[in-house]
Amino acid sequence: MNDPLPKKRSITVMVGLPHLADGKLLERARRLQQPVLISANALSRWTKERGWRKWAGWRISALANATGLKSLSLDSAGFSAMVTYGGYPWTIDDYIRLAAAFPFQWWASLDYCVEHQVAGDRDEVLDRISRTIRANVECRLRAEDQGILTNFMPVIQGRLPFDYERCADALSGTIERAGLVGVGSMCRRPIHGPEGLMAVVDHLDRVLPPGIRLHLFGVKGEAIPYLTVFAHRIASIDSQAYGVAARNAARRGGIAKSDAIVADHMELWVCSQHARMRQAQRQLPMQVPVAEPARPDDPWEAAIAEARQQIRELIEFGDLDHDETTAPWIEQWAADIYRERMTR
Repeated sequence: MNDPLPKKRSITVMVGLPHLADGKLLERARRLQQPVLISANALSRWTKERGWRKWAGWRISALANATGLKSLSLDSAGFSAMVTYGGYPWTIDDYIRLAAAFPFQWWASLDYCVEHQVAGDRDEVLDRISRTIRANVECRLRAEDQGILTNFMPVIQGRLPFDYERCADALSGTIERAGLVGVGSMCRRPIHGPEGLMAVVDHLDRVLPPGIRLHLFGVKGEAIPYLTVFAHRIASIDSQAYGVAARNAARRGGIAKSDAIVADHMELWVCSQHARMRQAQRQLPMQVPVAEPARPDDPWEAAIAEARQQIRELIEFGDLDHDETTAPWIEQWAADIYRERMTR
């Protein structure tokens, strides 16, 4: 008797919600029965002390409104936190308390995004990858303590395809246990090109073990016909892009952006994403790989590069906090390396 054909996999479209307030938007999300992603920022409480805004904890009670949703997952709000606040206003322990407050389908690790708006040069990209590796380790350790490891999703970061590979290699045990890994810094990335979304996905498909699946954060809808060829590797994508369309429509109409308007745009967006899933697969253009930048020839610049790499490794192993690194300290570290090399 012949074995049945394996079931063809599809990519799940997750709806990012700006809040969990009970109203027209949440009601529509229940009716659509699409998996929902909520940002930690959307569940934050804020106070004003001495004239400025200060993070004051979580609005845990809002999670009760998730009843009736197909599923709810949690994102750490890395990009929003970096751009709006210059960093996470909450600690890892704070975030773990939120992750433990609800039976999320999955909750994502804290990570340090590397979009151009946040990481302006190559050194900053590499520094933030090391911070991401350490944040994953810390989240996993605390998840074990809290008994919420089963729905923990590690997150990898990078600018170039091999950046993501390096991050995944450093977290290989965690990723293999989870089976699902989030891929960050996707939403503002072009579809094509050596740093494009497709180059990253194609590279990860080649280097990750079979069975490891991906969640792509904030993917553009126009990328979907290219992504469907990777349905065996991509488990899900998410977006809240419909909110921008709703805001623009409200402005053109001279009306307030109500939840009812946003709900209509969300439904249109969901329908359009599913229509794109049914489109013919588009061919992936040949990618020109980008080589990792070579080590500098200048002895002092080479010492600086080596100092930064040693510091990153200490951060990844938890022997050094990234907040302790300063430019003068890096230069002193490099000076020691430089003198040692010059006396050999």
